[in-house]
Amino acid sequence: MSYNFHPFPELDTQRLRLRRPELSDAADMFKMRSDPEVMRYIPRPLATSVADVEALITLVNDNTEKGERINWAIEWKETGEVIGMIGYVATDPDHNRAEVGYSLTRSWHRKGITREALRAVLTYGFGDMGLHTVAAIIDAHNIASAKLLEQAGFRQEAHFIEDFLFNGEYRNSVHYGMLQSEFNNLK
Repeated sequence: MSYNFHPFPELDTQRLRLRRPELSDAADMFKMRSDPEVMRYIPRPLATSVADVEALITLVNDNTEKGERINWAIEWKETGEVIGMIGYVATDPDHNRAEVGYSLTRSWHRKGITREALRAVLTYGFGDMGLHTVAAIIDAHNIASAKLLEQAGFRQEAHFIEDFLFNGEYRNSVHYGMLQSEFNNLK
């Protein structure tokens, strides 16, 4: 079983357009994916070239075409600049579950952008995708992401000790969750 993301669902908020990532976005996204501070808590390799980001965009879009996952480029409406990515980085259609993930270019941090994008993605997930549960898994040291999730209505469900290896170091993760009924009660 998989999801049908055709046509690609564009989501608009007051300040943002969430749309399909395009290869032409690679230079904007390179700022985010090559920044050690932005990628500090994301267990993925730093991009060392725009070609690395182009490969990521191709992979993301291939997964969307297969109905396995969906990721949106976060575009600042006013300028058309791509300032981040957000999406369902893992899905389990048999159980109506998905895991949300996000990242944002550092100069755009602390402006409520990820919260605004997250709200739109949750609305789409619980509505159009028919999700029952959305999870988020973060590095235990990522305090900003923990605050974002809690303010968005997620509950902490588990704290795992040294459960993943990244850059030669065992790290702790915190698992958050939100049920569709909990999301509906936030409105």
